[in-house]
Amino acid sequence: MIFEQNALFKKTVADNQNQINELFALYIHWPYCLSKCPYCDFASSVCKSPDESALLTGYLRDLDIYRAQFGRPLTSIFFGGGTPSIMSAAFLKRLMNEIKGRFSFSNSIEITMEANPDAIDADKMKAFKDCGINRLSIGVQSLRQNDLQFLGRRHSVQTALQRIKKAGEIFSRVNMDLIYARPGQTAIEWETELKEALDLGLSHYSLYQLTLEEGTPFYKQGIETPSEETARDLYILTDEIMKKADVPSYEVSNYAKAGQESIHNLTYWLGKDYLGIGPAAHGRIGLTATSSPTSVHEWIQNGPFIETLTSNERFEEKVLMGLRLTRTPFPIKGLSKQGLNRALELKWIEGLSDGIIPTLEGTLMLNELILMLLPNGL
Repeated sequence: MIFEQNALFKKTVADNQNQINELFALYIHWPYCLSKCPYCDFASSVCKSPDESALLTGYLRDLDIYRAQFGRPLTSIFFGGGTPSIMSAAFLKRLMNEIKGRFSFSNSIEITMEANPDAIDADKMKAFKDCGINRLSIGVQSLRQNDLQFLGRRHSVQTALQRIKKAGEIFSRVNMDLIYARPGQTAIEWETELKEALDLGLSHYSLYQLTLEEGTPFYKQGIETPSEETARDLYILTDEIMKKADVPSYEVSNYAKAGQESIHNLTYWLGKDYLGIGPAAHGRIGLTATSSPTSVHEWIQNGPFIETLTSNERFEEKVLMGLRLTRTPFPIKGLSKQGLNRALELKWIEGLSDGIIPTLEGTLMLNELILMLLPNGL
């Protein structure tokens, strides 16, 4: 159902004020890339000269829908995509000023920009920082040139390393994305590459196993990824290496030094409230769920949609997200008692005074663990 004079939105938010708390995030989806990677199933398309004026109109319309509803300050803003580092600094400055005119910011607000090495340079980093960006997340994906080409990446290893080094000089917080469990990749090769990444001295790493998402070129080509057993071994190896480097996991695929966890992503995983603007963006405010059309044209024309979730639906979402965390206990209220007992027997979870956390084995069996703990499955 499309928003209509904000009436339903106002009502559902008012009905769920008791679920509002201090973490409050804003996600901004940038829908364009300079090229499309063959493994990517994100809502993005290739466009080298985006119509920033049309996008701004849509973003401001979305912001105006939400602006009057909330008195809480934003604790994080995240520019994702797509490749948002394509946007001009002038566009970012205008958009940030518009956001500041509608929402207050917490004193320690985290503002993240996703970037590709080929779509950002030192001058742009400095300009983005001047606009308020204080955390940069760089999609490197591999430190091996052949694998970069296989993954459809436009940058070279040398360019990636140069951008990472420069980002570290400009921003106090930098994240690096890497993809492993690539075809033919051995444990020794991944260990060497991961240690090279750790030598860069970053405070946060996002390490993802390559998956074949339906509809992507890789899926259609039938690319063969490592066996389930090999992928499991690579995950365990990753966990061991990152722990030894004092950059342990705090979520299934995310690793950070103490105090350097992504506040924005924790907002999702902790089941807190967040707004989403732009095409394909989603939001959750209490039991209110917002979503936008994937098509840029349709989003600009029609704006976001809204629905009211049941308490059970929202609880299931929180379980799906919350059990991904490897340091933060998940409350046991509402979980299956039989499932909890079984998970403890299997040593898939560790019981703490304030909840449970998955063990390494539980993380490896996460889908099964979630089904076990939900009262009615999924």
